[in-house]
Amino acid sequence: MDIRCQKIIPTMKTMKDFEKFLNSRYIYGVLLEVHISQLKSVFHYARQHGKKLIIHTDLVQGLSHDEHAAEYLCQEFHPYGLISTRGNVITKARQKKVLAIQRIFLLDSHALEKSYQLIEKTEPDCIEVIPGAMPHIIREVKERTGKPIYAGGLIRTVDDVERALEAGAVSVTTSNKDLWKHYECFL
Repeated sequence: MDIRCQKIIPTMKTMKDFEKFLNSRYIYGVLLEVHISQLKSVFHYARQHGKKLIIHTDLVQGLSHDEHAAEYLCQEFHPYGLISTRGNVITKARQKKVLAIQRIFLLDSHALEKSYQLIEKTEPDCIEVIPGAMPHIIREVKERTGKPIYAGGLIRTVDDVERALEAGAVSVTTSNKDLWKHYECFL
């Protein structure tokens, strides 16, 4: 299964979330907040259950948020991908041949323009647009960059998911268990 076949990519903030993910039909998921000491067992259980993990490197507790941390994560745990707001992490992920997802926060027009500059420089594989509840911006970012878009943040309903997908997002990243459950039946 290709990651783009999942309309929802579960994001996990806690070990309870991770357990729910392990027992789901989803293959791909994102670790949002995890302590470095938990990574070995998390990846062990994920592999046992046939799951592929993407690590949000900016949120790994106990680890720096730079290219050295990205290299360590890639060499030690072999994640499916890395998400980061930092260009040097995205560059390292691409060098290590893991999915490189540039997370951009859309606070205002200035932040959007700065994000376009960063994307041009780092050439990520994909872009995660935060907040993802803005379909017209998802469409714009996809058209301007030509990159696959993941929508995340402030997506609370099935209608929000559908609008993001209709606007061009390949998937929606969410920690909302109701949305996980709703879309799991489509796998």
